[in-house]
Amino acid sequence: NVFEAMIKGLMSNPKVRDPEIGCTVLAAPFFWPPESWIANPIGWSGNIVRGRYYDTAKTEGANLWSSIQERFRDPLVSTLPNRVQETKARYGNPTLIQPRLGQGAFRVVVTDAYRRRCAITGESTLPVLEAAHIRPFARSGVNEVSNGMLLRSDFHKLFDAGLVTVTPELRVEVSAQIKEQWFNGKPYYRLHGKTLSNVPQDPANRPSETFLSWHNDNCYVG
Repeated sequence: NVFEAMIKGLMSNPKVRDPEIGCTVLAAPFFWPPESWIANPIGWSGNIVRGRYYDTAKTEGANLWSSIQERFRDPLVSTLPNRVQETKARYGNPTLIQPRLGQGAFRVVVTDAYRRRCAITGESTLPVLEAAHIRPFARSGVNEVSNGMLLRSDFHKLFDAGLVTVTPELRVEVSAQIKEQWFNGKPYYRLHGKTLSNVPQDPANRPSETFLSWHNDNCYVG
């Protein structure tokens, strides 16, 4: 159509079929005070329109990630390095969802504690890894690393649904309900009874026995 042709005319390579104008939604942004702002890294421009990616395996990306970690240690993170500071009420104004304060910071510190690897499988593909609460925030859980695990997205869904749990001894248990309801689950049952593949190096950041017991007793369907 005319609009698509107009956009293609503005592209450096009009043969590439990508005429759509999209947007990126920041679901849980947080802000440091001006004195803690990070200087624009190399490659940053004021007129970036589609986002800018930095690889932490390269020098500039690693430096940027290091600067972010430094700012989480103090003062945004409380005196306990494994707990994200929460301010005022735990929930915002009533909406279709209940916004969780500190969720963005929680993901960062959990991802860092688990060295970007899934606790159960050891998977290191970052886009499929999610910071999971052991005791859900909506059920009086807290934004502590010891109340979290970095899980591959499918295990995160199963964990939240009570179809997978982790015992206080850090062993994986997979519910028989997966096979009974969906006649499948072999990739998951192979991990049943196995010890977690990856845990934080700092013992204080490892999954809390208290939170794991709560999940065993209140979420897991066995």
